[in-house]
Amino acid sequence: MTNAPTADGTKSGLPNRFSSRRRGGRPDFDRQLADLADRQYGLVALWQLTDLDRDLARQRADAGRLHRVQQGVYTVGHSLLPRKGHLFAAVLACGPGAVLSHRSAAYLHGILDDSRNRVDVIAPNRRGRCPPGIAAHRDGTLTCTDRVVIDGIPCTSLPRTLLDIAASEPPRTLRYAVNQAEVEGVFDLTSLVELLKRSKGRRGVARLRFAIADHDPQEQDARRGLEKKLLRLFKRAGFRPAEVNGHLVIDGISMMPDFMWRDARLIVEADSRRVHGTVAAFEKDRERDQRLAVAGWTVVHITWRQMIDESERITRTLRHLLSRGPSS
Repeated sequence: MTNAPTADGTKSGLPNRFSSRRRGGRPDFDRQLADLADRQYGLVALWQLTDLDRDLARQRADAGRLHRVQQGVYTVGHSLLPRKGHLFAAVLACGPGAVLSHRSAAYLHGILDDSRNRVDVIAPNRRGRCPPGIAAHRDGTLTCTDRVVIDGIPCTSLPRTLLDIAASEPPRTLRYAVNQAEVEGVFDLTSLVELLKRSKGRRGVARLRFAIADHDPQEQDARRGLEKKLLRLFKRAGFRPAEVNGHLVIDGISMMPDFMWRDARLIVEADSRRVHGTVAAFEKDRERDQRLAVAGWTVVHITWRQMIDESERITRTLRHLLSRGPSS
């Protein structure tokens, strides 16, 4: 007597692996797909799935349940993506090990705007042509410390992002990014110095060293001490509150004055000889002051010695400048 074949098995009595998994595995696959998409802005990439799951994913795409947004990357159940979803789709399209980088990473860190249609990705393992709309940088020097995750998106760390910006963007953009990193409270000089030490010979190193020269720890301590004394002087004098480290753009150049009264177009800078006494800093400050003067701003530089020995004169000067109202 021969054995009758099972319902979905072969005549040999062995189960048909594909049909069994296909019948019982599809609900499990859909749940796994949904769980993965929930963690990734509604996105899945084929390389994240097994070979059999890839076949099922293609069937879902043919049926209109998956929507292609990049090569091998799909949204589950919908085709709408937020800005960060498009960034993550670009990372997924570049395969395992890829991270958001350069200006796109700077946008994610909150230190630069980015309205371009192109997304920067470092894809160490990618070969062949780049997917449309993606600038894939094939850089194999990334270490674990160069990688972070922000809002679920793998990207370069802030120090590595600044180094990439130094190598690919104009100096003024780099200076703005460094200033914004300090404003956002994410500037880490120690990590930057460590990165520069192991990046000798790379493009952008010299430019980044120059851009962070004003962030020496001793200089920062001195500036903070002088700024605290100035704030106490403003309070004793009864001045209306100043905008501290506010953002100002003059002739397309980003500036971050120490103290600013916009209505009176008055800026007060706490000067330290350690940094502002160098030739480069002196020239830079004079150029900056000239641009501000043309735009109708008055800039007052106050040194530590003046703060200690001439506080009454400083108070009278600032009270006069604040009382005269906006410059004509």
